[in-house]
Amino acid sequence: MRFKTLQWLFPIAATVHNSEEAVFMPRWILAHSEQLPFHPGRLKIWCGLLLLTVAACAVTYLSARKGKQSVWAYLLFGYISAMLANVLVPHIPATLVLREYTPGVVTATFVNLPVMSTLLCLAVSERWVNGLRAGVYAVLVPVVLGSAIVATLALP
Repeated sequence: MRFKTLQWLFPIAATVHNSEEAVFMPRWILAHSEQLPFHPGRLKIWCGLLLLTVAACAVTYLSARKGKQSVWAYLLFGYISAMLANVLVPHIPATLVLREYTPGVVTATFVNLPVMSTLLCLAVSERWVNGLRAGVYAVLVPVVLGSAIVATLALP
């Protein structure tokens, strides 16, 4: 299958992953409050995850609609990169360091890792994105998303 069709796996995988976090993260944060720098409440967690899920759907829709080399294709590429990076920071390391389940690690490892890796490779091989611009989006979008998440969590 082509990237044009398979890109729709992105919001599906993001929804599945965010759902796992929505179910398990509020209770997990309470249990690990001494180890965490932030203590967001259930509502803040759910709203943030909902916003990220809606953004995944919107960016995918606009990428599919506008096509190859559009700003939306690059934003989708960056968001896919962010979700792939999210497997490595914090899911797998947190699970290894704490030696216990951390919310999102199952879908991060078994859904996001293969889906996001495949989508990134397809986007490049089918020239939906290319060159330095793809590299910039693959770095900047995760940095911006990660910074926004940390800033939001740090707010009272």
